[in-house]
Amino acid sequence: MSLVNVTNMAVLNNPSPFSSPLLFEITFECLQELTDDLEWKVLYVGSAESSEHDQVLDEILVGPVPVGINKFVLQAEPPDPRRIPPNDIIGVTVVLVTCAYREREFVRIGYYVNNEYSGEYDEETGPPKPIELGKVTRMILADKPRVTRFPIPWNGQENADASNGQVEMEDAHVMNGQGAKSDEQLMEEDPLIEEEEEEEEEEDDESMDDDAEIDLD
Repeated sequence: MSLVNVTNMAVLNNPSPFSSPLLFEITFECLQELTDDLEWKVLYVGSAESSEHDQVLDEILVGPVPVGINKFVLQAEPPDPRRIPPNDIIGVTVVLVTCAYREREFVRIGYYVNNEYSGEYDEETGPPKPIELGKVTRMILADKPRVTRFPIPWNGQENADASNGQVEMEDAHVMNGQGAKSDEQLMEEDPLIEEEEEEEEEEDDESMDDDAEIDLD
């Protein structure tokens, strides 16, 4: 059984300029006293071609964590555009918020991010280069989170409860940061849009232990 459950995550300051901080209001429940801090991390996927362009935007320790409902705002600096290939600044990518206990990740929440150029440009040639970042708007698709939970050992627990398994297994390509997708791919593959995949997800949910369920706005 997981001792920490994320019950809600709200994306603040959205949409916003590309160069503005990312803000996440996180609500989680702690079921038992923890002996160590929780490690929260924000990861930005810079390119679909290689993970070498991924950036850790922020990494903080939260603790001591009291038993009960806890809420805080996680603020992360925007990605460094110098570390993103020029062709990948505009378009759809992914941002991940993860949490670990004793260096063991137990929850990962991913969002699609759409960066749009607001200035005028020729659609055939695309936005001018170098891109004027002041004209780029970041939109996080806050209503379509992808959640993965991992069973880990907690306080004095030698083996994790295998019944917890992973949530949203069909969305592993988003959660593991393997790459960005185009708008067309999002509409075609998003399981929250496709009715057949929704039904499969419901069947999977019914077979999971209650401890593996999460409800995000």
